[in-house]
Amino acid sequence: MRRFSLWLRGKPMIADGALALLFFALEIVSYISSEREEHWQQLALGFLICLPVLWRRKYPRVSAVAILLMSFTSTFLMWMSGNASVEHPGLLALGVALYTLVVYVDRRTAAIYLGFLLIDSTLAMLVVRTDIVLDLIVTAMLFALAWISAEFVSARRAYDEEVAARLEVAEYDRDRRAEEAVAAERTRIARELHDVVAHAVSVMIVQADGASYAVDTNPALAKKALGNISSTGRDALAELRRTVSLLRTEVNNDAMPQHGSAGIAKVVEMMRATGLNVRLELTGELDDITPSVSLGIHRIVQESLTNVLRHGGDSPKARVTVRRTDTAVLVEVIDKGTATSAFTGGSGNGLVGMRERVAVLQGTLETGRRPDGSWRVYAELPLAIQD
Repeated sequence: MRRFSLWLRGKPMIADGALALLFFALEIVSYISSEREEHWQQLALGFLICLPVLWRRKYPRVSAVAILLMSFTSTFLMWMSGNASVEHPGLLALGVALYTLVVYVDRRTAAIYLGFLLIDSTLAMLVVRTDIVLDLIVTAMLFALAWISAEFVSARRAYDEEVAARLEVAEYDRDRRAEEAVAAERTRIARELHDVVAHAVSVMIVQADGASYAVDTNPALAKKALGNISSTGRDALAELRRTVSLLRTEVNNDAMPQHGSAGIAKVVEMMRATGLNVRLELTGELDDITPSVSLGIHRIVQESLTNVLRHGGDSPKARVTVRRTDTAVLVEVIDKGTATSAFTGGSGNGLVGMRERVAVLQGTLETGRRPDGSWRVYAELPLAIQD
């Protein structure tokens, strides 16, 4: 049953079609029980009332307006014909339309629609001339039930979307940290490789020069130098093979961050999906910066916004400003959080990692609490890195 429910959730038009058929079946039952075969057009109108339900989630506004127009049409036809006994149980779709607007559109649109529903219901009651007070109470209860149910479902959907967004950020952050760990390890291996090869080659060159000078005058010394060259070469080759074997795994380039303004915008949009209120300001040309500086900007913004999300309270806000000058790129991230969020965690090495990255790029980093209680991260990264 749960598997069927998940399958049905992915195909909304099937569920909506079943609901429309249910309403139309009620119309057929009402038509048969009325024993008024000459009013077959009322059955056609009932079909038109139920039909928009099929597209209620794909086109919620259009579907809701179409159902409301059919309801007005039904009231008008009753008034013109003087026959107030015609019932349309398919008009329950009005409550479904109100529910759909609250869940899939917004409350303002739903409130306007509710106003038209009350006007339509009042007109229908005046035409039918029944107990208006009782009918108003029943109708109000029906619409109130639809609205309250929609509020519960809407809140649940918003919660699920926020949790899914936060899980996506956590997964992205986990993959990013894994890639950074691999990159750091590769850098360490590259340094080892450089040290091993440079040392071995230097020794071999010195020994070879010495052997060439001593080959005629001191053959024993030359022989010893050649032996040193041989052993040094073997040791270097063994070390080289060991180091290269660590580099055989491939790096997933798709997991690497996107550079430039597009990369910064991607990080900001991902954080906004979690509920973090972020304002982004980009000034100057940021797409032709060297990859190392661009990656540094990307990581500083990402780590700062992640910290805001973790520690910025229940309604975290942040402002990200990236400005390029003639000689440097200035990155500033200010959060407006005042409490500790429930989504906390992390190793506590975020600021340390930022400082190390900024130091590698020969820039400066300032972090700390401001007088107004907000937290500020400010980095200045030079465009030209000195050797």
